[in-house]
Amino acid sequence: MSDSESSREIPGDDWDREHASLSSRGRQDTADSDGFFETAASRFEELRHRLDLVGKIIRGSPISVRPYRPASDGHLSTFEIPDGEEEVDRYWVNAPFAYVVITYDDTVSERYYNAVEPDLDSFEQNLLARLKTDIRAPLMYQSADESSTEEALVSELSRLLETYGIEVGMRTFYALFYYLKRDFRDFGKLDPLLNDEHIEDISCDGYDLPIFVYHDDYTDIETNISFGEQELDNFVIRLAQQSGQHISVGDPMVEATLEDGSRAEMSLGREVTPRGSAFTIRQYADDPLTPIDLINYNTFSIEQMAYFWLCIENNKSLIFAGGTASGKTTSMNAVSMFIPPRSKVLTIEDTRELSLYHDNWLSSVTREQLSEGSDIDMYDLLRSALRHRPEYIIVGEVRGKEAVTLFQAMNTGHTTFSTMHADSIETVINRLENEPINVPRAMVQSLDMLSIQTQARIDEQRVRRARVIGEIRGIDQRTGELDYASAFNWNANNDTFVSNDSELLEEIQDERGWSRNQLLREMRNRRQVLSFLQQKGISDYRQFTALINEYYAHKQRVLDRIADDDSVDEVSVEQPVDS
Repeated sequence: MSDSESSREIPGDDWDREHASLSSRGRQDTADSDGFFETAASRFEELRHRLDLVGKIIRGSPISVRPYRPASDGHLSTFEIPDGEEEVDRYWVNAPFAYVVITYDDTVSERYYNAVEPDLDSFEQNLLARLKTDIRAPLMYQSADESSTEEALVSELSRLLETYGIEVGMRTFYALFYYLKRDFRDFGKLDPLLNDEHIEDISCDGYDLPIFVYHDDYTDIETNISFGEQELDNFVIRLAQQSGQHISVGDPMVEATLEDGSRAEMSLGREVTPRGSAFTIRQYADDPLTPIDLINYNTFSIEQMAYFWLCIENNKSLIFAGGTASGKTTSMNAVSMFIPPRSKVLTIEDTRELSLYHDNWLSSVTREQLSEGSDIDMYDLLRSALRHRPEYIIVGEVRGKEAVTLFQAMNTGHTTFSTMHADSIETVINRLENEPINVPRAMVQSLDMLSIQTQARIDEQRVRRARVIGEIRGIDQRTGELDYASAFNWNANNDTFVSNDSELLEEIQDERGWSRNQLLREMRNRRQVLSFLQQKGISDYRQFTALINEYYAHKQRVLDRIADDDSVDEVSVEQPVDS
């Protein structure tokens, strides 16, 4: 590979400029007959040089693309720690292209999130700008049977560089490749953030403002990424279009699901957000969290998960309630893995968040009116869902008239799960009974369980806990109010869970015709299975679901295998029901 100065020219631009310059100078030289012959020879040599360059462009400069080798090609990116800061953490988010450096400034007691991407010098920046113009059409109109995006990009990049007659090293080639893929196929400046599995939320508050992220180790932290006015407007429009949504100044707000499953709330311009276009992106793990993950995080205890398991198997309905980012949807998705394997499940959501590893699962999402047709809201989907005869109905969040239909489904024997924004059992009941939901009290009593989630701080760490798991016990005949009680409470002083009497378990005992000992044995068996999975470190949702399904089909075989495993400790937890 040649590194000469001529090999680092962008020939198309230079040729156009030189052609205009030569034409202008030619007219001046013709007017000056005395100087014309004196300059003719040098002009001819200059023109021949340009013609040779054009010939090189036409012939092409072959590029031999090989894998990137950091040892010989050099590092793609570098990062210098800012003055007054110290490095706290460093990790890859898209190796070998992008990584993250967390720094700390002691003077202001702040951490900073630095996304580091491949370096480009001024020549490479100009070359990238030219490539973006020339590569757009080939990528837009590539044939359907063309190989993967990366292969198509490598092919087009190689072809254009050969056409330009430019020889570049592999470090430059792969740096250009990264930015082309990032900007055409991925998420532009946000790509490092969306590739970071430690980030839950990404928040952009306006023009030229730093983006903030919620990091699972460092909580809310400022990044080194920001957008100018036109750049941010274009980015928001692109996000909406990639999600199949329309956004404009006349319709400046939209909620969408990105291609990777993340949920985005966007606004365009200064109509509703005076500091400029804004967006918030909520990321979700590629693999859903399982009950074992939530036990490991101490969001729930083994005993609480065994309680959920037995109740869900026996068709008890529940609502997860809590504030924003308290883990409502995550918990509902996790306990849904206890649904018996052949039961028909139907989910209804505004935006795709739920991910069930279940064979007989029908997913439905609301639709806003586009060029034709009408809106399809959660109420429409829920009415349609009942015609599919599902055994379990999971609604992403209840907030309006669809709640009445949901509770009607409960009253007709369907098991339903959902979420709500509320911070206590009393608040859930008040929201259900009043505007705009307006569920009659006689219907609310068909709800069996409520799990109130909270986000708290323990030892300066932000954690999620099930503050209370309550049971609806019907309408008090004396007062006419709904009666409820807590089956479990969280003790914030020592971060433990306390169990109370459960009428719901006694109800299951009566429905199944069990004795007291049989109920306690069923709860003990489920605790043993969950403890086995935790001690074995089995938190993958596929493995978890496989063992739960095996338990439903061959319970004793599973229990025998656990009993024969010497590496598993005896389960030692309190009984869920006082004997």
